[in-house]
Amino acid sequence: MKLFVLLSTLLSSAAAATTEYPLSPRPVLAPRPYHPRVPFPTPLQRSSKVCVVNTHGDGVTDDSFSILFALHQCNDGGHVLFLRDMTYTVGVAMDLTFLRHIDIDIQGRIRFTNDTAYWQANSFHFVFQNVTSFFKLGGEDVWIYGGGTIDGNGQAWYDEYAANIYTLRPVLVGIDGLRDSVLSGLALRHSPQYYHFVANASNVVFDAIDIAGASVSRNTAKNTDGWDTYRSRDVTIMNSVINNSDDCVSFKPNSTDILVQSLFCNGSHGISVGSLGQYVGQFDIVENVMVSNISMHNASDAARIKVWPNAPSAMSDDLQGGGGSGRVRNITYEDMFVDNVDYAMQITQCYGQRSLTVCQQYPSPLTIDNVVFRRFRGTTSRRYQPLIATFACSSATVCRDIHATEIGVLSPNGTRQAFCLNQDPRNLDVECTNDYKGSK
Repeated sequence: MKLFVLLSTLLSSAAAATTEYPLSPRPVLAPRPYHPRVPFPTPLQRSSKVCVVNTHGDGVTDDSFSILFALHQCNDGGHVLFLRDMTYTVGVAMDLTFLRHIDIDIQGRIRFTNDTAYWQANSFHFVFQNVTSFFKLGGEDVWIYGGGTIDGNGQAWYDEYAANIYTLRPVLVGIDGLRDSVLSGLALRHSPQYYHFVANASNVVFDAIDIAGASVSRNTAKNTDGWDTYRSRDVTIMNSVINNSDDCVSFKPNSTDILVQSLFCNGSHGISVGSLGQYVGQFDIVENVMVSNISMHNASDAARIKVWPNAPSAMSDDLQGGGGSGRVRNITYEDMFVDNVDYAMQITQCYGQRSLTVCQQYPSPLTIDNVVFRRFRGTTSRRYQPLIATFACSSATVCRDIHATEIGVLSPNGTRQAFCLNQDPRNLDVECTNDYKGSK
């Protein structure tokens, strides 16, 4: 009897009229200053079917059954609505790779439980750096918007990771195989780890995303990258605000044809290529990346390329590597404003290796070619002054055509020096020096 009542309630929700629950307008994408290489996704015509997701509303009882029911009922042509002023609790891992031709209108809040034991045992595993996710989003022609919030309930994870660095912390939005889709107008809060992990995706747009979520204990929120792209092509990230404590955006192995523009980043490690070359026997590629119109505040870096050397190295006990190969090619960072940033520009092929001597003894086989930094302005922090940048290649044979032009960045004491290793200083609009002050 209870099952009959539940199904009846769900079916009535699936048929709810839009006059009772107004739908959010689908976002109008406004790229600036560039359009992506391929046209933005164009959704197929939707039906009038609307599935309203029910919630227990108590902040404790799992609502994943209702969510999955609505998504299946309105898949392939309908709209799914998460109601305004409602909180949906998710305590079960959900595989959403079946989605196609669907609008998901999140007006309320989706909040994941903080049952760290369950999620470590049941979250979805990716093949890169022990990445796991609460849910796996995939499919085609999926539009997610509505002004609502997705909350990772991360405080328990921040505290647990401080006690055990081998804790498997889920990313908030795990994407696997999504194509021709848009995520826009969402607030993401308190992710246990990365906010987005974008794997095996093509022609996906992230627009008007608001990211924030600091720890309220002495245990900081770590590895909270805004976006990490991996084995993906034609990804656009734009018009967003990111307050976090790790990379604002990071291009992991085999990220190609990526456009990142019009972002406000605060507290981060910058917009990074890599890290690459971490795994022996792997050939990592990042190429055809445009980063433009970025405002970077209170960060360790603004624009960064980080490559492991050809020797075992360690950033920490749970992040080690070195010895992989590959290529970085055709990367442009332009029109970046920096404010209290340690390094405005950084290239390193010594990631994880504190000894420059060892780094040069075992130069990375990963090549870096055709990299442009242009029209940078602002002021760095005092951390590395008089340096404003570092360009450190492990050998001259693997770095070619590195250019920095129209660089209007100064340190607080008015200098514009940069550490230059295996570089042609004629191509760099800075004052090259041999004074190395390290990097983060």
